[in-house]
Amino acid sequence: MSLLSRTVDTILDRAIVPGYSRIGATVRRRFWAADPTPFASPIDMVVTGASSGLGAATAKELARLGARVHLVGRSADRLESAAAVIRTEVPDASLVVHECDISDLDSVAALIAALASELTSVHALVHCAGVMPDGRQLSAQGHESAFATHVLGPVALTVGLRELFDAGSRVVFVSSGGMYAVPLQNSDFEYENGKYSGMTAYARTKRMQVVVAEQLAERFSLEDDPVVHSMHPGWAATPGVTDSMPLFGSVMKPILRSADDGADTIVWLVAADPPLTSTGTFWHDRAPRPTHYPSWRGDSPRVRDALWASVVEATGIEI
Repeated sequence: MSLLSRTVDTILDRAIVPGYSRIGATVRRRFWAADPTPFASPIDMVVTGASSGLGAATAKELARLGARVHLVGRSADRLESAAAVIRTEVPDASLVVHECDISDLDSVAALIAALASELTSVHALVHCAGVMPDGRQLSAQGHESAFATHVLGPVALTVGLRELFDAGSRVVFVSSGGMYAVPLQNSDFEYENGKYSGMTAYARTKRMQVVVAEQLAERFSLEDDPVVHSMHPGWAATPGVTDSMPLFGSVMKPILRSADDGADTIVWLVAADPPLTSTGTFWHDRAPRPTHYPSWRGDSPRVRDALWASVVEATGIEI
């Protein structure tokens, strides 16, 4: 990328509105990294939250590239509907449906067992499942639902599939640009204190995803361990935006990205060949991004350590 391109890219990123909207994708497409090419051989990939939005868009593009995509979501009927829509655009798509509530650790354990019984390897795992609760709700194990959906379930699934990951495998946590507003400064991960806000719970747990992606990257050291990425998709016209934040969706509608544009960097991270080796990095529009903005609004090292300890205690993972 030239100096001019890097300057334009940085200005778009810091200005937020143009960078996160379809304006950013349109401009950056002129100079960003090359598109991924079809896979040389069939490989298995797992996408959570695949019944709509970014998950469905990611699954479609990975299927178009030749992957066998395992669609994971809470409703088998909705997943089957999503698969039918994908096949209208990718008639030869290889899709497998798995009903699983990512917030429920027992359901995650069952999914791990099912995948282990069916597959010999997993080449990629994409964490798209997301919620923005109206009020504080609890998962089957009694954890706050956003924390369970965005952090506990994804980490448990990632570690649970560790023996299935193959050489060059990768994991992608789909975070949100909203995480910039909430650096990790307190250890109330379950949102037990103060007035509950679903939007704040969402943003805080999206910050936690970036942190646990870094923590997993630090701990994965085996030859076939995956590279771990986190990213944010910008502002895309998905149910997570238009349904959960209707005013924002209405005001920003003219410049919202399509779900395909939002999923672009997810697909690029998953399909890049050779795989990107910068494990633990945060991405947007095919480029690394700072994890804090302004830079002085950092996470507390003590709270970061407490987050990992809390995840280990809740999930029982060993790594």
